[in-house]
Amino acid sequence: MRQTAIQPTRDEDYAEWYQQVVKAAELAEPSPVRGCMVIKPWGYAIWENIQKHLDRMFKETGHQNAYFPLFIPLEFLRREAQHVEGFAKECAVVTHHRLEVNEDGELVPAAPLEEPLIVRPTSETIIGEMFSRWVQSYRDLPLLINQWANVVRWEMRTRMFLRTTEFLWQEGHTAHATAAEAQEEALRMLDVYERFARDFMAMPVVKGEKTERERFPGAVRTYTIEAMMQDRRALQAGTSHFLGQNFARASNIRFLDRSGKLEYAWTTSWGVSTRLVGGLVMTHSDDDGLVLPPVLAPRQVVILPVIHKQEVAVKVNEACDRLASELRQRRYGGEALRVEVDRRDLRGGEKMWSWVKKGVPLRVEIGPRDLEKGVVTVYRRDRSPREKEVVGRGEFLSRIESVLDEIQERIWDRAHAFLRENTVTVSTRDELKEFFGDPGQAGQRQGGFALCWWNGSAEDEERLQEELGVTVRCILFDQEGEGPCLMTGRSAQHRVIIARAY
Repeated sequence: MRQTAIQPTRDEDYAEWYQQVVKAAELAEPSPVRGCMVIKPWGYAIWENIQKHLDRMFKETGHQNAYFPLFIPLEFLRREAQHVEGFAKECAVVTHHRLEVNEDGELVPAAPLEEPLIVRPTSETIIGEMFSRWVQSYRDLPLLINQWANVVRWEMRTRMFLRTTEFLWQEGHTAHATAAEAQEEALRMLDVYERFARDFMAMPVVKGEKTERERFPGAVRTYTIEAMMQDRRALQAGTSHFLGQNFARASNIRFLDRSGKLEYAWTTSWGVSTRLVGGLVMTHSDDDGLVLPPVLAPRQVVILPVIHKQEVAVKVNEACDRLASELRQRRYGGEALRVEVDRRDLRGGEKMWSWVKKGVPLRVEIGPRDLEKGVVTVYRRDRSPREKEVVGRGEFLSRIESVLDEIQERIWDRAHAFLRENTVTVSTRDELKEFFGDPGQAGQRQGGFALCWWNGSAEDEERLQEELGVTVRCILFDQEGEGPCLMTGRSAQHRVIIARAY
Protein backbone atom coordinates (compact mmCIF):
# COMPACT_ATOMS: atom_id res chain seq x y z
CA MET A 1 0.00 0.00 0.00
CA ARG A 2 1.34 3.45 -0.94
CA GLN A 3 2.35 5.67 1.97
CA THR A 4 0.27 8.84 2.01
CA ALA A 5 1.44 12.30 3.01
CA ILE A 6 -1.45 12.78 5.45
CA GLN A 7 -1.96 10.46 8.39
CA PRO A 8 -4.52 9.31 9.31
CA THR A 9 -6.31 8.91 5.99
CA ARG A 10 -9.91 9.99 5.35
CA ASP A 11 -11.17 6.44 5.84
CA GLU A 12 -9.29 5.96 9.10
CA ASP A 13 -10.31 9.17 10.91
CA TYR A 14 -11.94 11.89 8.85
CA ALA A 15 -12.01 14.53 11.59
CA GLU A 16 -8.31 14.15 12.37
CA TRP A 17 -7.49 13.92 8.63
CA TYR A 18 -9.11 17.35 8.20
CA GLN A 19 -7.04 18.89 10.99
CA GLN A 20 -3.85 17.40 9.53
CA VAL A 21 -4.62 18.73 6.02
CA VAL A 22 -5.14 22.23 7.46
CA LYS A 23 -1.84 21.93 9.32
CA ALA A 24 0.17 20.41 6.44
CA ALA A 25 -1.11 23.02 3.96
CA GLU A 26 -0.22 25.80 6.42
CA LEU A 27 -3.73 27.23 6.26
CA ALA A 28 -4.18 28.07 9.95
CA GLU A 29 -3.28 27.10 13.48
CA PRO A 30 -4.88 27.48 16.91
CA SER A 31 -4.31 30.84 18.58
CA PRO A 32 -3.49 31.56 22.24
CA VAL A 33 -7.15 32.65 22.59
CA ARG A 34 -9.36 29.61 23.11
CA GLY A 35 -11.60 28.86 20.14
CA CYS A 36 -9.88 31.33 17.81
CA MET A 37 -7.43 30.65 14.98
CA VAL A 38 -4.52 32.36 13.29
CA ILE A 39 -5.06 32.28 9.53
CA LYS A 40 -1.64 31.85 7.94
CA PRO A 41 -0.62 33.48 4.62
CA TRP A 42 -1.58 30.52 2.39
CA GLY A 43 -4.99 30.20 4.04
CA TYR A 44 -5.56 33.94 4.01
CA ALA A 45 -4.62 34.14 0.31
CA ILE A 46 -7.39 31.63 -0.42
CA TRP A 47 -9.83 33.79 1.58
CA GLU A 48 -8.64 36.91 -0.29
CA ASN A 49 -9.39 35.21 -3.62
CA ILE A 50 -12.84 34.17 -2.36
CA GLN A 51 -13.41 37.73 -1.17
CA LYS A 52 -12.21 39.30 -4.42
CA HIS A 53 -14.49 37.29 -6.69
CA LEU A 54 -17.54 37.54 -4.43
CA ASP A 55 -17.02 41.28 -4.00
CA ARG A 56 -17.07 41.73 -7.77
CA MET A 57 -20.26 39.67 -8.02
CA PHE A 58 -21.92 41.75 -5.30
CA LYS A 59 -21.03 45.00 -7.03
CA GLU A 60 -22.30 43.66 -10.35
CA THR A 61 -25.70 43.26 -8.65
CA GLY A 62 -25.67 46.88 -7.43
CA HIS A 63 -24.33 46.57 -3.88
CA GLN A 64 -21.88 48.94 -2.22
CA ASN A 65 -19.45 48.21 0.60
CA ALA A 66 -19.60 50.01 3.93
CA TYR A 67 -18.36 49.33 7.46
CA PHE A 68 -20.23 49.35 10.76
CA PRO A 69 -18.96 49.23 14.37
CA LEU A 70 -17.73 46.06 16.05
CA PHE A 71 -19.64 46.99 19.21
CA ILE A 72 -23.44 46.97 19.45
CA PRO A 73 -25.35 48.59 22.33
CA LEU A 74 -27.27 45.98 24.30
CA GLU A 75 -30.40 48.08 23.83
CA PHE A 76 -30.29 47.48 20.07
CA LEU A 77 -30.49 43.72 20.52
CA ARG A 78 -33.35 44.05 23.01
CA ARG A 79 -35.49 45.65 20.31
CA GLU A 80 -35.86 42.38 18.38
CA ALA A 81 -36.80 39.74 20.97
CA GLN A 82 -36.60 36.67 18.72
CA HIS A 83 -33.24 37.77 17.33
CA VAL A 84 -31.61 38.34 20.72
CA GLU A 85 -33.02 35.04 22.02
CA GLY A 86 -31.40 33.23 19.09
CA PHE A 87 -27.96 34.71 19.77
CA ALA A 88 -28.04 35.32 23.54
CA LYS A 89 -25.95 32.28 24.49
CA GLU A 90 -23.27 33.12 21.90
CA CYS A 91 -22.78 36.80 22.76
CA ALA A 92 -19.50 38.21 24.08
CA VAL A 93 -20.20 41.20 26.32
CA VAL A 94 -17.94 44.20 27.09
CA THR A 95 -18.66 45.64 30.55
CA HIS A 96 -15.59 47.83 31.34
CA HIS A 97 -13.51 50.36 29.41
CA ARG A 98 -10.28 50.57 31.42
CA LEU A 99 -7.66 48.44 33.15
CA GLU A 100 -6.02 49.44 36.43
CA VAL A 101 -3.27 47.98 38.59
CA ASN A 102 -4.63 46.71 41.91
CA GLU A 103 -2.80 46.53 45.24
CA ASP A 104 -1.30 43.15 44.22
CA GLY A 105 0.18 44.64 41.06
CA GLU A 106 -2.31 42.89 38.79
CA LEU A 107 -4.21 44.45 35.89
CA VAL A 108 -7.95 44.34 36.60
CA PRO A 109 -11.00 45.78 34.81
CA ALA A 110 -12.12 49.15 36.07
CA ALA A 111 -14.61 51.87 35.09
CA PRO A 112 -17.82 49.95 34.27
CA LEU A 113 -19.68 51.04 31.15
CA GLU A 114 -23.04 52.71 31.62
CA GLU A 115 -24.49 50.13 29.24
CA PRO A 116 -22.80 46.85 28.24
CA LEU A 117 -21.69 46.53 24.63
CA ILE A 118 -22.10 43.35 22.57
CA VAL A 119 -19.27 42.25 20.29
CA ARG A 120 -21.21 41.76 17.07
CA PRO A 121 -22.45 38.22 16.44
CA THR A 122 -24.17 39.69 13.35
CA SER A 123 -25.07 43.27 12.46
CA GLU A 124 -28.79 43.45 11.67
CA THR A 125 -29.60 45.65 14.66
CA ILE A 126 -26.88 48.27 14.33
CA ILE A 127 -27.20 48.44 10.55
CA GLY A 128 -30.96 48.76 11.02
CA GLU A 129 -30.32 51.77 13.26
CA MET A 130 -28.28 53.44 10.52
CA PHE A 131 -30.80 52.50 7.82
CA SER A 132 -33.49 54.25 9.88
CA ARG A 133 -31.46 57.46 9.56
CA TRP A 134 -30.68 57.04 5.87
CA VAL A 135 -34.14 56.03 4.62
CA GLN A 136 -36.80 58.76 4.51
CA SER A 137 -38.52 58.34 1.15
CA TYR A 138 -39.19 55.67 -1.47
CA ARG A 139 -36.52 57.54 -3.47
CA ASP A 140 -33.90 56.25 -0.97
CA LEU A 141 -34.80 52.64 -1.80
CA PRO A 142 -33.59 50.07 -2.53
CA LEU A 143 -30.63 50.46 -0.18
CA LEU A 144 -28.06 47.76 -1.04
CA ILE A 145 -25.14 47.48 1.42
CA ASN A 146 -22.47 44.86 2.10
CA GLN A 147 -19.71 44.79 4.69
CA TRP A 148 -16.61 42.61 5.05
CA ALA A 149 -15.97 42.14 8.73
CA ASN A 150 -15.26 39.82 11.63
CA VAL A 151 -17.85 38.56 14.09
CA VAL A 152 -17.73 36.77 17.44
CA ARG A 153 -19.97 33.91 18.53
CA TRP A 154 -18.92 32.23 21.76
CA GLU A 155 -18.69 28.63 20.60
CA MET A 156 -18.04 25.80 23.06
CA ARG A 157 -16.81 23.25 20.49
CA THR A 158 -14.64 24.67 17.74
CA ARG A 159 -12.89 23.41 14.60
CA MET A 160 -10.65 25.58 12.42
CA PHE A 161 -12.53 27.37 9.64
CA LEU A 162 -15.74 25.38 10.23
CA ARG A 163 -16.69 26.78 13.63
CA THR A 164 -14.55 29.27 15.55
CA THR A 165 -15.29 31.90 18.18
CA GLU A 166 -14.15 34.68 15.85
CA PHE A 167 -14.45 34.35 12.09
CA LEU A 168 -14.32 36.51 8.98
CA TRP A 169 -17.29 36.97 6.69
CA GLN A 170 -19.35 39.29 4.57
CA GLU A 171 -22.85 40.31 5.51
CA GLY A 172 -25.16 41.96 3.04
CA HIS A 173 -28.05 44.09 4.31
CA THR A 174 -30.70 45.64 2.10
CA ALA A 175 -33.93 47.62 2.45
CA HIS A 176 -36.77 47.71 -0.08
CA ALA A 177 -40.08 49.40 -0.71
CA THR A 178 -42.08 46.18 -1.20
CA ALA A 179 -42.10 42.61 0.06
CA ALA A 180 -41.76 41.32 -3.50
CA GLU A 181 -38.56 43.30 -4.07
CA ALA A 182 -37.03 42.07 -0.82
CA GLN A 183 -37.99 38.48 -1.54
CA GLU A 184 -36.48 38.77 -5.02
CA GLU A 185 -33.28 40.16 -3.50
CA ALA A 186 -32.96 37.29 -1.01
CA LEU A 187 -33.28 34.72 -3.80
CA ARG A 188 -30.99 36.67 -6.14
CA MET A 189 -28.18 36.58 -3.57
CA LEU A 190 -28.72 32.88 -2.96
CA ASP A 191 -28.22 32.40 -6.71
CA VAL A 192 -24.98 34.42 -6.49
CA TYR A 193 -23.74 32.05 -3.77
CA GLU A 194 -24.70 29.00 -5.80
CA ARG A 195 -22.95 30.35 -8.88
CA PHE A 196 -19.83 31.16 -6.89
CA ALA A 197 -19.74 27.69 -5.32
CA ARG A 198 -20.07 26.08 -8.76
CA ASP A 199 -17.85 28.29 -10.92
CA PHE A 200 -15.09 29.17 -8.47
CA MET A 201 -15.07 26.56 -5.69
CA ALA A 202 -16.06 23.65 -7.99
CA MET A 203 -18.34 22.67 -5.11
CA PRO A 204 -21.84 21.38 -5.96
CA VAL A 205 -24.60 22.55 -3.65
CA VAL A 206 -28.30 21.97 -3.08
CA LYS A 207 -30.52 25.07 -2.82
CA GLY A 208 -33.59 25.33 -0.64
CA GLU A 209 -35.43 26.96 2.24
CA LYS A 210 -34.78 26.26 5.90
CA THR A 211 -37.56 24.89 8.08
CA GLU A 212 -39.01 27.09 10.81
CA ARG A 213 -36.82 25.34 13.39
CA GLU A 214 -33.63 26.07 11.43
CA ARG A 215 -34.58 29.61 10.39
CA PHE A 216 -32.37 32.61 11.20
CA PRO A 217 -33.65 34.28 14.41
CA GLY A 218 -36.13 37.01 13.45
CA ALA A 219 -36.36 36.08 9.76
CA VAL A 220 -39.55 35.32 7.85
CA ARG A 221 -37.70 32.93 5.51
CA THR A 222 -34.15 31.63 5.39
CA TYR A 223 -32.67 30.22 2.20
CA THR A 224 -29.54 28.08 2.09
CA ILE A 225 -27.00 26.30 -0.06
CA GLU A 226 -25.93 22.92 1.37
CA ALA A 227 -22.79 21.10 0.23
CA MET A 228 -21.77 17.48 0.86
CA MET A 229 -18.35 16.86 2.34
CA GLN A 230 -16.39 13.66 1.70
CA ASP A 231 -17.58 12.13 4.97
CA ARG A 232 -21.10 12.61 3.57
CA ARG A 233 -22.03 15.28 6.11
CA ALA A 234 -23.71 18.50 5.03
CA LEU A 235 -22.04 21.88 5.27
CA GLN A 236 -24.24 24.97 5.28
CA ALA A 237 -22.17 27.04 2.86
CA GLY A 238 -24.22 30.24 2.65
CA THR A 239 -27.56 31.68 3.73
CA SER A 240 -29.87 34.46 2.59
CA HIS A 241 -32.72 35.77 4.73
CA PHE A 242 -35.98 37.51 3.88
CA LEU A 243 -36.56 39.47 7.09
CA GLY A 244 -39.98 40.87 6.22
CA GLN A 245 -40.65 44.02 8.25
CA ASN A 246 -39.53 42.53 11.58
CA PHE A 247 -36.21 44.34 11.81
CA ALA A 248 -37.61 47.47 10.16
CA ARG A 249 -40.23 47.72 12.92
CA ALA A 250 -37.60 47.07 15.62
CA SER A 251 -35.25 49.72 14.17
CA ASN A 252 -37.97 52.08 12.91
CA ILE A 253 -36.90 51.98 9.24
CA ARG A 254 -39.80 53.91 7.71
CA PHE A 255 -40.29 55.77 4.45
CA LEU A 256 -42.88 57.86 2.66
CA ASP A 257 -44.23 55.88 -0.29
CA ARG A 258 -45.33 57.37 -3.61
CA SER A 259 -48.76 58.23 -2.20
CA GLY A 260 -47.23 60.02 0.80
CA LYS A 261 -48.09 57.22 3.25
CA LEU A 262 -45.55 56.27 5.93
CA GLU A 263 -44.55 52.60 5.58
CA TYR A 264 -42.04 50.21 7.13
CA ALA A 265 -39.30 48.96 4.80
CA TRP A 266 -38.80 45.32 3.89
CA THR A 267 -35.29 44.05 4.59
CA THR A 268 -32.91 41.19 3.83
CA SER A 269 -29.55 39.94 5.04
CA TRP A 270 -27.19 37.33 3.60
CA GLY A 271 -23.69 36.06 4.26
CA VAL A 272 -20.85 33.59 3.78
CA SER A 273 -17.74 33.19 5.91
CA THR A 274 -14.26 31.67 6.18
CA ARG A 275 -16.20 28.41 6.61
CA LEU A 276 -15.90 28.25 2.80
CA VAL A 277 -12.17 27.57 3.19
CA GLY A 278 -13.03 24.55 5.32
CA GLY A 279 -15.57 23.53 2.69
CA LEU A 280 -12.86 23.61 0.02
CA VAL A 281 -10.62 21.39 2.14
CA MET A 282 -13.31 18.80 2.81
CA THR A 283 -14.81 18.77 -0.69
CA HIS A 284 -11.68 18.24 -2.78
CA SER A 285 -8.66 17.23 -0.70
CA ASP A 286 -7.17 13.74 -0.61
CA ASP A 287 -4.85 11.67 1.55
CA ASP A 288 -1.82 13.60 0.27
CA GLY A 289 -3.18 16.99 1.32
CA LEU A 290 -5.05 19.97 -0.02
CA VAL A 291 -6.50 20.04 -3.54
CA LEU A 292 -7.47 23.49 -4.80
CA PRO A 293 -9.57 24.67 -7.74
CA PRO A 294 -7.18 26.69 -9.95
CA VAL A 295 -9.39 29.81 -9.91
CA LEU A 296 -8.91 30.19 -6.13
CA ALA A 297 -5.38 28.81 -5.69
CA PRO A 298 -2.88 31.35 -4.29
CA ARG A 299 -0.36 29.98 -6.83
CA GLN A 300 -1.58 28.21 -9.93
CA VAL A 301 1.88 27.14 -11.11
CA VAL A 302 5.02 26.45 -9.07
CA ILE A 303 8.30 25.95 -10.91
CA LEU A 304 11.01 23.83 -9.27
CA PRO A 305 14.59 24.12 -10.59
CA VAL A 306 16.23 20.68 -10.63
CA ILE A 307 19.91 21.27 -9.91
CA HIS A 308 22.22 18.38 -9.10
CA LYS A 309 25.47 20.11 -10.07
CA GLN A 310 26.31 23.72 -9.24
CA GLU A 311 27.75 24.43 -12.70
CA VAL A 312 24.27 24.20 -14.24
CA ALA A 313 22.56 26.30 -11.56
CA VAL A 314 22.70 29.64 -13.39
CA LYS A 315 21.38 28.22 -16.66
CA VAL A 316 18.53 26.30 -14.98
CA ASN A 317 17.51 29.22 -12.76
CA GLU A 318 17.47 31.60 -15.73
CA ALA A 319 15.27 29.17 -17.65
CA CYS A 320 12.85 28.94 -14.71
CA ASP A 321 12.68 32.73 -14.45
CA ARG A 322 12.02 33.10 -18.19
CA LEU A 323 9.20 30.56 -18.05
CA ALA A 324 7.70 32.24 -14.98
CA SER A 325 7.84 35.63 -16.71
CA GLU A 326 6.10 34.30 -19.82
CA LEU A 327 3.46 32.54 -17.73
CA ARG A 328 2.70 35.73 -15.78
CA GLN A 329 1.88 37.45 -19.07
CA ARG A 330 -0.88 34.94 -19.70
CA ARG A 331 -4.30 35.28 -18.13
CA TYR A 332 -6.61 32.82 -16.44
CA GLY A 333 -10.02 33.67 -15.03
CA GLY A 334 -9.54 37.27 -16.10
CA GLU A 335 -6.31 37.70 -14.13
CA ALA A 336 -2.57 37.24 -14.65
CA LEU A 337 -1.41 33.74 -13.80
CA ARG A 338 -0.07 33.41 -10.26
CA VAL A 339 3.37 31.76 -10.55
CA GLU A 340 6.20 31.08 -8.13
CA VAL A 341 9.75 29.80 -8.65
CA ASP A 342 10.79 27.78 -5.60
CA ARG A 343 14.49 28.29 -4.88
CA ARG A 344 14.42 27.25 -1.24
CA ASP A 345 17.48 25.39 -0.02
CA LEU A 346 15.62 22.11 0.49
CA ARG A 347 15.87 18.62 -0.91
CA GLY A 348 13.84 18.04 -4.06
CA GLY A 349 11.45 15.59 -2.44
CA GLU A 350 10.78 17.91 0.46
CA LYS A 351 9.97 20.77 -1.91
CA MET A 352 7.73 18.58 -4.03
CA TRP A 353 5.67 17.31 -1.11
CA SER A 354 5.28 20.76 0.41
CA TRP A 355 3.50 21.94 -2.77
CA VAL A 356 1.48 18.73 -3.06
CA LYS A 357 0.19 19.28 0.48
CA LYS A 358 -0.62 22.92 -0.32
CA GLY A 359 -2.74 21.90 -3.30
CA VAL A 360 -0.97 23.84 -6.08
CA PRO A 361 -2.72 22.83 -9.33
CA LEU A 362 0.43 22.56 -11.48
CA ARG A 363 3.98 21.73 -10.44
CA VAL A 364 6.66 22.14 -13.13
CA GLU A 365 10.22 20.81 -12.92
CA ILE A 366 13.07 22.03 -15.11
CA GLY A 367 16.51 20.44 -15.10
CA PRO A 368 19.52 20.39 -17.45
CA ARG A 369 18.11 17.52 -19.54
CA ASP A 370 14.79 19.35 -19.92
CA LEU A 371 16.70 22.38 -21.23
CA GLU A 372 18.57 20.28 -23.77
CA LYS A 373 15.36 18.74 -25.08
CA GLY A 374 13.27 21.96 -24.88
CA VAL A 375 10.70 20.31 -22.60
CA VAL A 376 9.25 20.70 -19.10
CA THR A 377 8.07 18.02 -16.68
CA VAL A 378 4.53 18.70 -15.43
CA TYR A 379 2.62 17.27 -12.47
CA ARG A 380 -1.12 17.91 -11.99
CA ARG A 381 -2.58 17.99 -8.50
CA ASP A 382 -5.83 16.39 -9.64
CA ARG A 383 -3.83 13.24 -10.41
CA SER A 384 -1.40 11.06 -8.48
CA PRO A 385 1.47 13.20 -7.06
CA ARG A 386 4.07 11.17 -8.99
CA GLU A 387 2.19 10.98 -12.29
CA LYS A 388 4.11 13.21 -14.69
CA GLU A 389 3.86 14.41 -18.26
CA VAL A 390 6.84 15.61 -20.29
CA VAL A 391 5.73 18.22 -22.82
CA GLY A 392 7.40 20.73 -25.10
CA ARG A 393 7.95 24.13 -23.54
CA GLY A 394 5.96 25.91 -26.25
CA GLU A 395 3.10 23.45 -26.01
CA PHE A 396 2.97 23.89 -22.24
CA LEU A 397 2.72 27.66 -22.62
CA SER A 398 0.04 27.48 -25.31
CA ARG A 399 -2.09 24.98 -23.36
CA ILE A 400 -1.74 26.35 -19.82
CA GLU A 401 -5.22 27.88 -19.67
CA SER A 402 -6.93 24.77 -21.07
CA VAL A 403 -5.02 22.51 -18.64
CA LEU A 404 -6.13 24.63 -15.67
CA ASP A 405 -9.69 24.49 -17.01
CA GLU A 406 -9.42 20.70 -17.19
CA ILE A 407 -8.33 20.55 -13.54
CA GLN A 408 -11.17 22.85 -12.46
CA GLU A 409 -13.71 20.77 -14.39
CA ARG A 410 -12.30 17.45 -13.24
CA ILE A 411 -12.50 18.25 -9.54
CA TRP A 412 -16.03 19.61 -10.09
CA ASP A 413 -17.04 16.41 -11.88
CA ARG A 414 -15.57 14.32 -9.08
CA ALA A 415 -17.41 16.26 -6.37
CA HIS A 416 -20.66 16.33 -8.34
CA ALA A 417 -20.54 12.56 -8.90
CA PHE A 418 -19.92 12.05 -5.18
CA LEU A 419 -23.00 14.15 -4.33
CA ARG A 420 -25.19 12.22 -6.78
CA GLU A 421 -23.94 8.81 -5.64
CA ASN A 422 -24.62 9.60 -1.98
CA THR A 423 -28.07 11.15 -2.35
CA VAL A 424 -30.87 8.59 -1.98
CA THR A 425 -34.64 8.66 -1.72
CA VAL A 426 -36.12 7.23 1.49
CA SER A 427 -39.79 6.68 2.28
CA THR A 428 -39.92 5.49 5.90
CA ARG A 429 -38.18 6.08 9.21
CA ASP A 430 -36.80 2.55 9.10
CA GLU A 431 -35.16 3.28 5.75
CA LEU A 432 -33.80 6.51 7.19
CA LYS A 433 -32.33 4.68 10.20
CA GLU A 434 -30.75 2.08 7.96
CA PHE A 435 -29.27 4.78 5.72
CA PHE A 436 -27.66 6.75 8.54
CA GLY A 437 -26.74 3.93 10.88
CA ASP A 438 -25.81 4.35 14.52
CA PRO A 439 -24.61 7.91 15.32
CA GLY A 440 -22.67 6.51 18.27
CA GLN A 441 -20.24 4.54 16.10
CA ALA A 442 -17.29 6.89 15.90
CA GLY A 443 -15.43 7.09 12.63
CA GLN A 444 -18.12 5.24 10.66
CA ARG A 445 -18.82 6.94 7.33
CA GLN A 446 -22.59 6.76 7.19
CA GLY A 447 -25.38 8.17 5.14
CA GLY A 448 -25.27 11.16 2.86
CA PHE A 449 -28.28 13.21 1.73
CA ALA A 450 -31.64 11.53 2.32
CA LEU A 451 -34.39 12.87 0.06
CA CYS A 452 -37.94 12.45 1.40
CA TRP A 453 -41.43 13.94 1.64
CA TRP A 454 -42.03 16.10 4.71
CA ASN A 455 -44.73 17.98 6.58
CA GLY A 456 -43.34 17.30 10.04
CA SER A 457 -43.25 19.69 12.98
CA ALA A 458 -40.33 21.22 14.91
CA GLU A 459 -40.89 18.47 17.48
CA ASP A 460 -40.51 15.84 14.75
CA GLU A 461 -37.23 17.44 13.69
CA GLU A 462 -36.00 17.46 17.27
CA ARG A 463 -36.90 13.77 17.62
CA LEU A 464 -34.91 12.92 14.49
CA GLN A 465 -31.91 14.82 15.80
CA GLU A 466 -32.05 13.02 19.15
CA GLU A 467 -32.47 9.58 17.59
CA LEU A 468 -30.13 9.78 14.59
CA GLY A 469 -28.14 12.99 14.93
CA VAL A 470 -29.66 14.31 11.69
CA THR A 471 -31.43 17.53 10.76
CA VAL A 472 -33.63 18.74 7.92
CA ARG A 473 -31.10 20.73 5.90
CA CYS A 474 -33.54 22.39 3.51
CA ILE A 475 -36.89 22.26 1.76
CA LEU A 476 -36.12 21.86 -1.94
CA PHE A 477 -37.25 24.37 -4.55
CA ASP A 478 -39.28 23.61 -7.70
CA GLN A 479 -41.20 20.62 -6.42
CA GLU A 480 -44.04 18.81 -8.10
CA GLY A 481 -46.47 16.20 -6.81
CA GLU A 482 -46.87 14.91 -3.30
CA GLY A 483 -46.10 11.88 -1.16
CA PRO A 484 -46.42 10.49 2.38
CA CYS A 485 -44.49 12.39 5.04
CA LEU A 486 -41.59 10.41 6.49
CA MET A 487 -42.70 11.19 10.06
CA THR A 488 -46.48 11.53 10.00
CA GLY A 489 -47.51 9.46 6.98
CA ARG A 490 -49.84 12.27 5.94
CA SER A 491 -49.77 13.72 2.44
CA ALA A 492 -46.92 16.21 2.01
CA GLN A 493 -46.12 18.67 -0.79
CA HIS A 494 -42.55 19.37 0.34
CA ARG A 495 -39.45 17.31 -0.36
CA VAL A 496 -36.53 17.86 1.97
CA ILE A 497 -32.89 16.89 2.37
CA ILE A 498 -32.04 15.24 5.69
CA ALA A 499 -28.40 14.82 6.71
CA ARG A 500 -25.86 14.91 9.49
CA ALA A 501 -24.17 18.28 9.41
CA TYR A 502 -21.30 20.42 10.60
